Amino acid sequence: MTVNFDQIVGREQTGAVKFDARGAVFGSHEVIPLWVADMDFPAPEAVTRALVERAQHPVYGYTLFRDSLYESIISWFRERHGWTIERDWLMLVPGVVPSLHAAALAFAAEGEGIIIQPPVYPPFYSAIRKTGRRVVENPLRLRDGVYEMDLEHLERCADDGARLLFLCSPHNPVGRVWRRDELEAVLAIARRYNLVVLADEIHADLVYPDREPHTVMASLATAQDPLITAVAPSKSFNVPGMGLSVLVAPDPAHRAALAAPFEQLHVLSCNPFSAAALEAGYRHGGAWLDQLLVYLAGNRDFVCDYLAEHIPQLTVTPAQGTYLLWIDCRALGMTDGELKRFFVSQAGVGLSPGASFGEGGSGFMRLNLGTSRAVLEQALTQIRKAIAELGTS
Repeated sequence: MTVNFDQIVGREQTGAVKFDARGAVFGSHEVIPLWVADMDFPAPEAVTRALVERAQHPVYGYTLFRDSLYESIISWFRERHGWTIERDWLMLVPGVVPSLHAAALAFAAEGEGIIIQPPVYPPFYSAIRKTGRRVVENPLRLRDGVYEMDLEHLERCADDGARLLFLCSPHNPVGRVWRRDELEAVLAIARRYNLVVLADEIHADLVYPDREPHTVMASLATAQDPLITAVAPSKSFNVPGMGLSVLVAPDPAHRAALAAPFEQLHVLSCNPFSAAALEAGYRHGGAWLDQLLVYLAGNRDFVCDYLAEHIPQLTVTPAQGTYLLWIDCRALGMTDGELKRFFVSQAGVGLSPGASFGEGGSGFMRLNLGTSRAVLEQALTQIRKAIAELGTS
């Protein structure tokens, strides 16, 4: 089946954060929302069908994860990523962000350091601070328009006693897909210092067809390495509202430590609909995802080409993965507050301010490509007009 990603699906008044929270976030419901990292596309038909079929059974009681669900996860990552997972390694948990909190509690004592690599997804910061741990920043370096890890500095952070590294792979917001040699270098540091790595690979399936495939860090490791991997169907199949993700932890001690915070709060991971969506996505969503990646690559190229031709003041870090685009707006000469107000009030477009991603984010904005091309074209037209008016004011 050919998927029509150009179809515009109305999301207003559905409780969608991306649309219905615009007034609270931007002070206006009229902005084009290109911020929250979910997509405006319908989920794969197989996912919707599985949810409808489950809803038709009128009892929605406490739910188990069936063997077939575990098998769908194992098969997906073996076939798509060449990664062999043992059933015992899998933990089903209520989201990647809760997993960051659980890992902070499990592997670092209060006041101990946890490393992040900014500019990075804001919950990496909050998971550390809200659990009373200490943020240790290992900033990415921007060289010739490409972000790189500072591995020498990362090793110093580990040597100084940091207990845990939150690794974002592929990276949100800069769109880097880390090379095998880069991941091997991080793994070597982790081994030397017994630094636990939580690899957030929620965007693992979203790598553009013209780039090298994503390397699952755990595929380079042994079961004895201090490594846990977080994955989910949420980005791959546009089901983040289901609130279900997977931790892959080969070490039984790591699994026990991660389980403790969830058990302490008696947090349930499973409901009948999240289980149905996850299994249907991993079993039947491959063809849909392949078409999505082609469409997203077209969106990326469309935005990059439009900016280069019509809005040269804005430059783009080449996105290798994710459906997020990291835009350098520093040539506009605005403060971060002025930049946010400009895009909202003058351009009528709601983007994610780069400053919220920490060090290195000032002067940048993050744009979500996961929408129809017509919506992107309208947003870019409004931005182009607003910037043109700056020169006449």
